[in-house]
Amino acid sequence: MSQVSFDQLLEAGAHFGHMPRKWNPAMAPYIFMERNGIHIIDLHKTVAKIDECAEIIKNMASSGKKILFVGTKRQAKDPVAELAKSVGMPYVTERWPGGMLTNFPTIRKAVKKMAQIDKMREDGTYNNLSKRERLQLDRQQAKLDKNLGSIRDMNRLPNALFVVDVMREHIAVREAQRLGIPVFAIVDTNANPKDVDYVIPANDDSTQAIELIISAMCQAINEGQVEYKAIKAEKEAEEAAELAPSGRRQRTGARRERIRPANAEAEREEEGAEEAAPETVEAEETAPANEEAANQQ
Repeated sequence: MSQVSFDQLLEAGAHFGHMPRKWNPAMAPYIFMERNGIHIIDLHKTVAKIDECAEIIKNMASSGKKILFVGTKRQAKDPVAELAKSVGMPYVTERWPGGMLTNFPTIRKAVKKMAQIDKMREDGTYNNLSKRERLQLDRQQAKLDKNLGSIRDMNRLPNALFVVDVMREHIAVREAQRLGIPVFAIVDTNANPKDVDYVIPANDDSTQAIELIISAMCQAINEGQVEYKAIKAEKEAEEAAELAPSGRRQRTGARRERIRPANAEAEREEEGAEEAAPETVEAEETAPANEEAANQQ
C-alpha cells in the first residue's frame, strides 16, 4: 500500500515548482508541465519515489541503522524536529556545523563536553565554581545544546541522510558524498537530482508537503524498528534455548558429584562392616574353646 496518496500531495501543494528561468534541466523527467509561469511536478512520479524511498528506509531501520534528518530552513524545522524525535532518529534543524560528518571525532568531543557539564550539575561540582565560571559554562552549554543537542545520542556516523532542501544543505550533501553515505532528499525543480542517491521530486518550500513526506519516512522507520525488535527478541530466545540444555547438563553433573561421595561413604561403611564380621566370628569360635578348657581344669 502506498505511504502517501496523489490527492494528499496535491492538497499539500507538493506539485508547485519554481519559475522556468530557475529550473535545472536535470529535473526535466519529473516535470509534468508549465502553467502560470511555474513548473508543475509530476505527482505520480513523486508517489512512486516516496514508496521506493520508504521501503529502503524501512529495510535500513529493520537492521538497526540510523538516518540523520537535515532541515535547517524555516518551513522544515518544526516537522523535522517533531517527526524525527518521535522515532528516535538524530536531526539537524539549526545551522549545519561544517565537518559534522567528515570531522566527526571533533563533533563527538563537543557532545562529550555537554555530557560532562550535565555530570557536573548532578554531582554538585557546578555549585562549587565561581559565579563567572558558572556563567561561562551556562553559555557554552546553551550554544552546544542549540547546535548539537539533537545529535547527542549519535555515537557513530549515520547510515543515511534525509535532506529537505538540497541547495540549502549542499555542504551536508557534499560531506555525505565524500564518505559514501547514501542521501535521500526532497528535490525541487531548481535543484540538481544527480547530487543525491534517492530523489523525491516535490515542493521543498511547502511546510505541509515537507511534513507529509517526512511523516511517510518516519512511518516506514517505525515499522522497521518494530521488525528489528522482533528479530532481536527472537534471537535472544534462541540463545536462551541453546543455553538451557547445557545448564541442565551442568546441574545433572553436579547432582552426580553429590551422589558419588554419598555412595563412596556407603561403600566404606560396608567394607568396614565386612572387616568387622570375621573378627566377630573368630571371637565367637574362641569363646566356647575357652569355656571347655576351663571345665577340664
